[in-house]
Amino acid sequence: MTSFPLTRRRLLGTGAAALGAASVFAPSRLWAQSAVSLQLSWLHSVQFGGSYIAQNRGFWSDNGLEVSLLPGGPNAPVEPPVVSGTALVGISAADYTAAAVEEGAPFKILGVAMQKNPFVVASLPENPVNEPADLVGKRIGMALANTPILEALCTLNDVDINDIEIVPTQYSAQPLLAGEVDCLLCWETDLPVAMAVEGVESITMLLADYGYAVHSQTYIATEDSLANRREELVALMRGEVMAWDAYRADTDAAAELTLEMYPDAGLDIEAQRMQAERQVPLMFSELTEANGFGWWTDETVAANIETLALLGRDVSPDLWDRSILEEVHGS
Repeated sequence: MTSFPLTRRRLLGTGAAALGAASVFAPSRLWAQSAVSLQLSWLHSVQFGGSYIAQNRGFWSDNGLEVSLLPGGPNAPVEPPVVSGTALVGISAADYTAAAVEEGAPFKILGVAMQKNPFVVASLPENPVNEPADLVGKRIGMALANTPILEALCTLNDVDINDIEIVPTQYSAQPLLAGEVDCLLCWETDLPVAMAVEGVESITMLLADYGYAVHSQTYIATEDSLANRREELVALMRGEVMAWDAYRADTDAAAELTLEMYPDAGLDIEAQRMQAERQVPLMFSELTEANGFGWWTDETVAANIETLALLGRDVSPDLWDRSILEEVHGS
């Protein structure tokens, strides 16, 4: 089986239509190109395809920004560069941001790229996990550090976690394919894709469909940047909105651009195309159709707060600040 990129930080335990949209967004009135950085949450891949489109098509430069994309990885956490000002914006997740805020970090969530959390339980058709109750009596392969996620899912669905055997595994599909476990806790866009590339069909149960509400691939900035660098934040988010709409219009083009921009990242075009396609239903919804990319509501925030409490994170609604998106979308 083809090896898949390194484990995500989380799992280590810690087209023409879019170009037409450019007329909807008036350029930000920045007198000169401002150099800023966007800190990504992981290594380069089509996971960040929208940002690559924004850079490649000039959606940022047309709005007065020269944006550098800083890759993340197992040894490159998102939060420190944003706190220090090295990066204007970081790509994080609500649980990580909540943990950082508890430690005193002055973060706000500006936008939500993934409307549905990408965590799934992946299984094989001959022994499927279609709903949380199917986990009873199963062996699930996962990183022990992700036990709170499984606990939260079980609590939300009245499943006794003691009836599930947790098997510590590396972030790989191999334990499932070898019959060492019955299912895996992973992202919808990686291990299932890796299996599909090899011709292996899998069943995925999206945790978000069973109450696990944690905003993922979120845009974070400091309170100081919100107060003093709003024009740059609006310009950056405007570029992201335009670019992700372009991504949605042609996911294959986004995958091809990813390999063109990062030819040394060890990426497989077929896997990138599959990943790009699988991201769309996670990132776009009736909510974004009505309000625009990155949107959230008081109701989705309340659901996040409930799930975050199960993860041991006490947050308030003011962690989310929609003022930048409101300006971008013209609300």
